[in-house]
Amino acid sequence: MTDQPTNQPYDGYEGYDGYDRYGQQGYQQGHQGYPQGHQGYDDPYAAQQYTQQWQGQTWETQTQSPVSAQVTAAEETAYLPPQGYGAPPEAAPASAPPAADYGPATVAGNPRVTDAQRARAEGRSPIIEPGMQPAALTALLGLLLAGAAAVGTYALLVPLVVLQAVTAAGWFRLNGMWPARQGIALGFAGALAADAALLASDRSPSAILGTLGVWVLLALVLQLRSHADPDERMYGLMATVAASALAIVAGGYLAAEADAVTVGAIAVAVAVLARALPLPTPVSVVVALLAGAGGGVAAGSLTGLGTSGALLGAGAAACALIGHRVASYDYPSRFVHFTAGVALPLSAAAPVVYVLGRALV
Repeated sequence: MTDQPTNQPYDGYEGYDGYDRYGQQGYQQGHQGYPQGHQGYDDPYAAQQYTQQWQGQTWETQTQSPVSAQVTAAEETAYLPPQGYGAPPEAAPASAPPAADYGPATVAGNPRVTDAQRARAEGRSPIIEPGMQPAALTALLGLLLAGAAAVGTYALLVPLVVLQAVTAAGWFRLNGMWPARQGIALGFAGALAADAALLASDRSPSAILGTLGVWVLLALVLQLRSHADPDERMYGLMATVAASALAIVAGGYLAAEADAVTVGAIAVAVAVLARALPLPTPVSVVVALLAGAGGGVAAGSLTGLGTSGALLGAGAAACALIGHRVASYDYPSRFVHFTAGVALPLSAAAPVVYVLGRALV
């Protein structure tokens, strides 16, 4: 093989020096086309000669650096927006302020803004009340408690267990902890233990206090054995203790007098339905309290409480409104409305039903 065909297309090619000059200069041009003065291969055998001659030499690494620089520059500018020099469009004035970013967190570091924070920034209330459907479920569960209490202790146990389970689950979801199966199971187990202790002790209220103390200690031990961060462990401990306490305290219906349970549950049912009416908040609260007192009077006339049922009904309605307000905190989800929004009004009223029931009956 001779060098004559390969020397002709390149001016000044004399051995290695000429080839090196082409490797530094001509190869850069080869990314955009063939070297200057070369328009292509007319003879296929000549193309093979060129290929064989190129394979016979050794490339220097410095001849590839311009290519790497071009590729790197292309990669760095691949996602840049087009840079134009024309006038901006008339629909996008330069004085318009940038819109606030309320979207989810991104890799660029934009913080996530919650619905409650957005509502505060826009001057709206971050509170959303459960509404009529959860209120109807609360009223249904209250009527079941009232009817079961009139039947007997073990009949009351069925709707009470449902109330305690929904209370434990709703409290954890209200605090943004989901799924938290261990904490929910622990709170519900504490409620079942309290119910068993109440039945074994002939409905003594000391069974509730004893179970509550034991479950607080148990929750503390379980959180100390956790490998989570200290802040997360403390947050989980508080949520577990509160959920257990609410579920256990709901067992006060089992310790209270049957007539008091009937009056209190009916008063809570009526008060929550009145609170769900489309009225201004102050008016709705007053109407709910009056409805609870009226429901207490009506239920008291059917039991041995008589007109004193108004006081019991008003107290139960007040506690129910507190539980209703807690379930409305900071844009709760629909799941919270149908768990905590249903159960907390009845669970919060249990201590008042027990105390006032003992005092009035």
